[in-house]
Amino acid sequence: MSKHKEEMSFLDHLEILRWTLVRSSLSIVAFGMVAFMMKDFIFNTILLAPKDPSFFTYRFLCSVSQKLGTDGFCIEDIPFIVQSRTMAGQFSAHIWTSIAFGFVMAFPYIIWEVWKFIKPALYDNEKKNAKSFIIITSFLFFLGILFGYYVITPLSINFLGSYTVAEEVKNNFDLSSYTGLLKASCLSSGFIFELPIIIYFLTKMGLVTPAFLKEYRKYALVMVLILSALITPPDIISQVIVAIPMVILYEISIKISTFIIKKQKKEEEEAEKELVKK
Repeated sequence: MSKHKEEMSFLDHLEILRWTLVRSSLSIVAFGMVAFMMKDFIFNTILLAPKDPSFFTYRFLCSVSQKLGTDGFCIEDIPFIVQSRTMAGQFSAHIWTSIAFGFVMAFPYIIWEVWKFIKPALYDNEKKNAKSFIIITSFLFFLGILFGYYVITPLSINFLGSYTVAEEVKNNFDLSSYTGLLKASCLSSGFIFELPIIIYFLTKMGLVTPAFLKEYRKYALVMVLILSALITPPDIISQVIVAIPMVILYEISIKISTFIIKKQKKEEEEAEKELVKK
C-alpha cells in the first residue's frame, strides 16, 4: 500500500466514496437512457411476455407435465388485464422501468467501481483477482436475474393473475403493480444469487467460518423456505422450485468458506516457516 493511501484521512475516503457513487449513478442514468429509447422491446418483448401463455416457462412446464401423463401444468389463458389508471401512470412506469434496466445493465461497471474503492485495503495478491471478481459477481447477478424472470415471475404471475375470490371480481391490475412484481422478483433473485460472494468476504473478514455455516445449516434451510414462500405463490411446488437453487448456493458458500480458511491457514504456516528460517 502506498504512503499516500496510508495517510488518507476519513474525509479523503468519503470523497472517494462520493465520486464512486456519482460515477455509478451516472452509469445507471446512461444505460437507463438507452433502455428508455428501447420502450417497445422492453415492454412488449420482455416485461409483458410472462403474461402470455406461450411464454417459454409455461411451455416447458406443460411439456414436462405431459411427459408425466398429466396436463396439470399446461396453461391456456392467464385471465387478467394490465391497465394504467392515472394520467402519468404509463410515463412513470416507463421512467422507473428504464432506471431498473439501467441498473441491471450497469451492474458490472458498478462492481468495478466498488472494487476500486476497496482495492487499497486489499493485499497485493488479492488485487490481481479484480477481473475474476467482476466476472463472477456479474455472472451470479445475471444468473439470478434470469432465474427471477424465467422461474419466479411466471409462477407468481400465473398464480396471482388466475386467483379469484368470486366470479364478479375481475383481475385488472395496474401497470405499476405488474412491473413492480416483475422488478422485485428479478432484482431480489439477482441479489440472493450473490450469497457466495458475500460469504467469501465475510470469511476473509473472520466473521464467518465453515463450522458456523454447517452448524446453522438447518436454520438456514428454514430461512430459505420462508424466503421462497414470500417471493413465490403459496403452493408447495413453486416454493420447492425456488428453494432448490438457494440451498445449492448455501452449500457452495460452505465450500467457498472452507477453501478460504484452508488457504489462510496455509499462508500462515508458510509465513511461520519463513520466520523460522530467518
